[in-house]
Amino acid sequence: MADVLVVAGEPSGDLHASVLVRELKTRHPNLSVCAVGGSNLQKSGAHLLFNMMSLSVVGLAEVMKHYGTFVRLLRWLVRWVRVYQPKVICLVDFPGFNLRFAQALYRAGLSKQAGGSTSVYGYIAPQIWAWKARRRFKIARWFDALGVIFPFEVACFADTNLKVNFVGHPLLRQKNPFRYDPNGPLLLLPGSRLGAVTRIFPLLKEAFGYLKKSHPSLRAIVPFPNDNVGSYIKKNLSTDISVCPLSELDAGVCGALMSSGTASLQVALAGIPGVVAYRAHPMTFFFGKRLVKVPYLTMANVLLKEEFYPETLQDTPLQATVVAQRMATFLNDPQKARVRFENGAQRLKEMLSTSPKHSAVEDVERLLGIGNG
Repeated sequence: MADVLVVAGEPSGDLHASVLVRELKTRHPNLSVCAVGGSNLQKSGAHLLFNMMSLSVVGLAEVMKHYGTFVRLLRWLVRWVRVYQPKVICLVDFPGFNLRFAQALYRAGLSKQAGGSTSVYGYIAPQIWAWKARRRFKIARWFDALGVIFPFEVACFADTNLKVNFVGHPLLRQKNPFRYDPNGPLLLLPGSRLGAVTRIFPLLKEAFGYLKKSHPSLRAIVPFPNDNVGSYIKKNLSTDISVCPLSELDAGVCGALMSSGTASLQVALAGIPGVVAYRAHPMTFFFGKRLVKVPYLTMANVLLKEEFYPETLQDTPLQATVVAQRMATFLNDPQKARVRFENGAQRLKEMLSTSPKHSAVEDVERLLGIGNG
């Protein structure tokens, strides 16, 4: 028997889930927690069943490459749940896999929604506000409760019977690794998935090279989130670019050239000027432009309802040059840029720190029938 099974398939989900598990274990030391995730979940006290970080992918083309592995893992997990009967399964983000897992549990009669004994809890909801909005009805059928991290997401499920709580954004409960220093190096953030990094890092490096021409003293730093990304970055460095593990970053930065992932929101919450660059597999980009229904890719821009951080897509002519030009605007007038981005950071913190009625920990406690949840 197990109390909780956590499934997190991406580095950001692994990190956010580890905070949840650590707090659960602190409040209930004898709680049995198993996980499919990464090293952060393992360090938090969960027993790691399978390390998903090697399969951390995004986009249609990338997923198809590992499709067979995902199918085998899903079938194995259903068998595992049948044998060990966890009281709660916490599915963290990673909707391409986790929604299929929730559906498989329902079809197998293992989840409470299908008459079984296991509650299914979603932490960090699929972005139904961006695309595939009708997924909300499937989520309502397969899940017992949902904890969302953006306040506006609660209303997205208003026409369902699903219990949805805004539980606050996990980044506000974690130390931000980034801070602003007008005299610091430029931050290069190509992402946490190796496939994406191999496409975006050369672009960021090229843009930095253009910036060096007008700002000769400028340096850059690339903090890598895992060893796979670190190995690739170290093999592809150029002059005036240094590298370090993200956990060892100890320098303020003057700005950031970055992908549109979780780290871009951390940059925004730190009030650091920056430019977002996007490059995906051509097939992913082709379908994404036709399916995504929001005007921005960067979460800070979505929340602020404006292109606060300039975004450059891969169909932008001379993309690296445009990225450099937009960043130069902020570097040329650091005082004006600082006021602008500090203001944006304050607005974001106010949106995301609204006192939630429930925390994710309390949601899980309630489903377990313990504590004050």
